[in-house]
Amino acid sequence: MAKVSSFEEYLNRLFSPLRFPQNHHLARKGHSAGLSFIGASTSAFYLPLSFPPSSPNLASTDDIEDIASCALHTNLLGEHVGHEWGVGRVVVWQPSIPSNKSLQDKTDLEVLRAAGLYKIQGETIQAIMGAVYHQHGASVAHRVFHTRLLPHILVKGGLPKQFHKDVESICARMGGPDGPLLLVEDETQKVESLSS
Repeated sequence: MAKVSSFEEYLNRLFSPLRFPQNHHLARKGHSAGLSFIGASTSAFYLPLSFPPSSPNLASTDDIEDIASCALHTNLLGEHVGHEWGVGRVVVWQPSIPSNKSLQDKTDLEVLRAAGLYKIQGETIQAIMGAVYHQHGASVAHRVFHTRLLPHILVKGGLPKQFHKDVESICARMGGPDGPLLLVEDETQKVESLSS
C-alpha cells in the first residue's frame, strides 16, 4: 500500500467521504497553478447560481462579475475560508519577510499577512476547489462550493449582505454546512445508466 501524504490525509478528512489520490508530482513541488485556475473558474461560475435572476435581492444594476471578483478574492478566501479549513497547517510555504524595522512592532499574524499568507491560502483554496472538480466532478464541486466554501465568505468585504439569505437557503437545501457531498441517488442513477 502506498504511503498517504499529509495533504492527501487533510483533503480526505476535510471532505469525507471523498477520497483523493496521492498528490500529483507537480503539486509536491509546489506547483498548483492549473488546479488553482480550474478552482477559481469553477467558483466564479457557481457564485451567480447563489442568486438567480428571479431573486428579489438582485438588482438590475448589480454587476455580477464585480460581486464575484470581490467575494472570491484570493486574500478574502485565504483569510476566511483558509482559516476555517485549516489550510495554514498543511500548505508548504516559506514567507519572504524583509528585515525591515517597521515589522518589529507587528504581531506574528500581521507579519505573515504582510508577507502574503492570505494570498497563498486563497490560491490553495482555489487549487483545492480545482482538485475537487477534477477528481469528483461538477456536481460534487458545486455542493462543496455551496456548503463548505460560500458560507465562510458571508463577511464584511465578502459577498454583499443582500445575498446572504439566498446563500443560506441554498446551503440549507443542500444539507447545511455538514451536508452530504455525495448523494445516494446520484450513485444509483449512475449504476442504472450504466446497466441500461
